[in-house]
Amino acid sequence: MSTGPRIAAVRIVEWLLLGGGLASFVVPTGGATYARADESPRPALHDATVTGDLVVLHTVTITFSGPAAGETAEPNPFRDCRLDVAFTQGHRTRVVPGYFAADGNAGETGATEGNKWRVHFVPETAGPWEYRAVLAAGPDAAVVDHAAIVAALGGAFVVQDDAGSGPWRKGFLRHAGERYYRYSGSGEYFLKGGADSPENFLAYVDFDGTCDTDGLTREGEATGGLFLHRYEAHVQDWRPGDPTWRGERGKGIIGALNYLAAKGMNSVYFVTYNLDGGDGKDTWPWIDPQSRTRFDVSKLDQWQVVLDHMDRRGLMAHIITQETENDQALDGGELGPVRRLYYRELIARFGHKRLLTWNLGEENTNTPDQLQDFIRYFRKLDPYDHPLVVHTFPGKYDEVFAPLLGVREFNGASLQMNQSGDDTHAETIKWLERSAAAGWTWLVCLDEFGHGAHGVQTDALDPGHDQARRNCLWANLMAGGAGVEWYFGYQYPHNDLNCEDWRSRDHLWDLTRLALGFFHAYLPFTEMSHADHLTSAADDFCFAQPGRVYAIYLPEGGTTSLQLPPEDRAYDVAWWDPRTGGELQRGSVSSVRGPGSVALGDPPGEPDADWMVLVRSR
Repeated sequence: MSTGPRIAAVRIVEWLLLGGGLASFVVPTGGATYARADESPRPALHDATVTGDLVVLHTVTITFSGPAAGETAEPNPFRDCRLDVAFTQGHRTRVVPGYFAADGNAGETGATEGNKWRVHFVPETAGPWEYRAVLAAGPDAAVVDHAAIVAALGGAFVVQDDAGSGPWRKGFLRHAGERYYRYSGSGEYFLKGGADSPENFLAYVDFDGTCDTDGLTREGEATGGLFLHRYEAHVQDWRPGDPTWRGERGKGIIGALNYLAAKGMNSVYFVTYNLDGGDGKDTWPWIDPQSRTRFDVSKLDQWQVVLDHMDRRGLMAHIITQETENDQALDGGELGPVRRLYYRELIARFGHKRLLTWNLGEENTNTPDQLQDFIRYFRKLDPYDHPLVVHTFPGKYDEVFAPLLGVREFNGASLQMNQSGDDTHAETIKWLERSAAAGWTWLVCLDEFGHGAHGVQTDALDPGHDQARRNCLWANLMAGGAGVEWYFGYQYPHNDLNCEDWRSRDHLWDLTRLALGFFHAYLPFTEMSHADHLTSAADDFCFAQPGRVYAIYLPEGGTTSLQLPPEDRAYDVAWWDPRTGGELQRGSVSSVRGPGSVALGDPPGEPDADWMVLVRSR
């Protein structure tokens, strides 16, 4: 199809306000331009169906009837077509990428063909909204910098304010140069705690087109070509009213999410692509393991059901877009057409999720220039500015993270620690301080610790999880870190590729919930920072707002002294048990008075166990 004559460009907001039509260029988010198509007959967009609650921070879905297409048809509806929809309210415009949706119900029907095209939009303000949909077509229209318009359609709807207090009311999780995630609606801060395993969470038997393409790779990992997740242990956690698809499908994975949310967790880490040498080789968004430009519409609809449920249950989707084994596979590691298309489909499908972090790669080996290209592309296409992070090996931190310091479009370090995790505290402090010094403070999360064979064992093998609790969980939080996700090593049952039951670490979730709960209940943690120099013990962690509140974690028990500021002021001293939680307790010293160094006394029991000391000014 001809792209027609090139004409003067206008920004999309001008095009909308002036009532522009097919003869206009459009410059939407993403840097693409549209030219007028030729005068030959062209398919129209029509019958726009708006669904959703039409309430602030709820998803509005618009499904258009348009050109008929198919997953394997020519032209390729994914690569050679591009749907963008501009949503405008006053002077505010947000351009959202859309996608080919087959018959509009492929998750239920398994359809591979149809004439439905779809977009998801989340309004953050009430009132009237106008929209203008533009469908472009031509070779590589979805990934090139210009494309010819073949159809356009406009409309409007009115969004009501939400007087309730449902989970959507909190808004999007975002990052704006602070140490912590923050909800855009409520302003609340978010500390992460959740599952890093199984990383192939989406290798689930009830998803269309899903199979294991590899044999057994390492002892204890997934059981070869016959293995897919079933999560049968979690079917009991599915509840009436929860989603399924195609009848009873999906109960295991939905139940698993219910279980994790009920344990007080709020994050799940998972890959969307582990072919081309990745671990498991059982998760991909395309129609088959060989394709890289044609997407499985029904599978992605079913993934959507699961991610929607995560949003409802307050679970952040931590989407790992690639692994170390395959991060050079798409376009040789560059931001080429295949990678652009992959990222675009992920954003179009899942970018409206309120609780979402994009991770540019696990144990990443892309060059700094490549990573910055990825970052810029996500920032141009993602209309909601979800946090962008990257994960890398121990020993590679400076190589991967340092070139990204001060890049304001980038949001943080996803840390992998050594076998013991005993460097977690120092490494968290290091990247918080270095990012702050560069003018853009990062999120610094612990997302894996230990050799791949180890990580966190089951409750049966390690009931107390002492090493994980002391060296990782509390070490990250007491440095000002944004939270943790737990990796399960492949030498143990229910590991990183074959975990079928999150109850295998039931007590681990309890310990994590207790830590997050302590921070939210007792600490003004956003106003505190690491202050280990204020205490006398060599191995404790001190987190403080000097003169107001001090939290001192003693990983090996015992006691310590605390250096108080020059003012003559009294402080109350209380102890808290990080192993069992509960109320604050009194130790041998109930109050101290500054200035100078003061002894905090002994804990109320178990002197060799870890304790938290809370010192608060009167």
